[in-house]
Amino acid sequence: MRRGIKPTNGTHSLWALILALAVLLAAPSARAETLRVASKNFNESYLLGEIAAQLLQARGFDVERRFGLGGTLICYNALVGREIDLYVEYTGTVAQAILGGVADTDVGSLNARLTGVRLLTPIGFNNSYALVMRRQLLESLGVSRVSDLLAQPQLDIVVSHEFLERPDGWPGLVQTYALPHEPRGIEHGLAYQALADGSIDVTDAYSTDGELERYDLALLDDDRGFFPRYLAAPFVHDEVSAGAVAALAELTGRIDDLGMQRLNAKVLAGADFASVASDFLVAEGLVSAPSDGAESRLWRELRRNVLRHLQLTAIALGLAIALGVGLGVVVYRRPRLASAVIYVCGLLQTIPSIALLALMIPLFGIGLLPAIVALFLYALLPILRNTVVALVSIDGELLRTATAIGLSRAQRLLRVQLPLAMPALFAGVRTAAVISVGTATLAAFIGAGGLGDPIVTGLSLNDTRLILEGAVPAAVLAILIELSFEVLERRVVPPPLRSGGAG
Repeated sequence: MRRGIKPTNGTHSLWALILALAVLLAAPSARAETLRVASKNFNESYLLGEIAAQLLQARGFDVERRFGLGGTLICYNALVGREIDLYVEYTGTVAQAILGGVADTDVGSLNARLTGVRLLTPIGFNNSYALVMRRQLLESLGVSRVSDLLAQPQLDIVVSHEFLERPDGWPGLVQTYALPHEPRGIEHGLAYQALADGSIDVTDAYSTDGELERYDLALLDDDRGFFPRYLAAPFVHDEVSAGAVAALAELTGRIDDLGMQRLNAKVLAGADFASVASDFLVAEGLVSAPSDGAESRLWRELRRNVLRHLQLTAIALGLAIALGVGLGVVVYRRPRLASAVIYVCGLLQTIPSIALLALMIPLFGIGLLPAIVALFLYALLPILRNTVVALVSIDGELLRTATAIGLSRAQRLLRVQLPLAMPALFAGVRTAAVISVGTATLAAFIGAGGLGDPIVTGLSLNDTRLILEGAVPAAVLAILIELSFEVLERRVVPPPLRSGGAG
């Protein structure tokens, strides 16, 4: 017997699948109190964050990693807003970028000026900012000090985006040395390779970076004493428990300048952050040797990232389906209103993904919520537009026939219009799903996790393997979701209405 057209079954099946998955993935787990450990988006910060995270886990705390959040102000505002619990900061950064340029970088003096947050005792090393050049170029020009750059205006200076804006970065450096150069911005993790390739001449560096030895780079002497001391120390808010503070205090004085440079160099040589952090903690006698190997850690991280990616995508897509279809049903009868609504949704699509995510931070902070809101806004347009176009395009003769046999407006919508619109509706949902999977990789920049985490880390390290560790699963996930919706469409849309015809 031929199956009849039952629009509510198809529509409800689609919504039930997405919303059930979203609820399942969003359900909170029955875990103990969790400490949210964050990092900025450069190698050393990742590594220090991982060291802190593993130490806290060894002391019995549950840890949620929020690595690669971006620059100082994002991490600091997240800490003040209690969206993260700690990250490793530098005394010079607190003095210059957070407190606006105070001269004293003593931890006690800085804490006296801070409200609601505080630096713990320093880990030991001083990672100062510095300008760096290829040793060969430096020697050929006879340059050794920052002030020597005054006589070399032809040099191409390209610095990290944060250094370009920070008061203890380029703006302050120009005031101190009156440098005539006009630098450009670059991702910090890519600058060293560009310097080694000869694409640029000078960039900013951290004095403990492992790349200095790897690329045979030389630091310019800060002969006018512009850069303050940058002692690394855990940065926590006042509600972090005394037990967590005591655990982090075990890192006090554990790493000197050379030790930090060696740890960074191990990461550059191909070791992952988790392994380097674990080896350090074991060598210092702070934790026992782990029982699981690198392979199990890889699969554990992959599983965690995939589940978070599915959570982001499913919740955003479920909300977009509910609002997109519902709004489409409301406005399709009013052409001007429908055009205006679609136009507004289209404008949202013109905002670059990373910019839209950044705009969410002042409104929703960092983490899962702003990422879901941004993904929802990106997924809304194809669903809404396809719904409106499909409903408007239905043959008027069919609607007149439905009216003639006594169907009410609601019955016409449920029994005639929505069933006929299902192929276009599915097409919009499939497009939105693929867009969401791809865009969700950028959510790592605001601490939402997912498959963007290894991609962001790989960009920071210029590590193709890590980039592929996130990019390949994301591509596979997009394909699987596309195929899943195709299978679902075949189950809920009768053959005569499918885009491929009867089957």
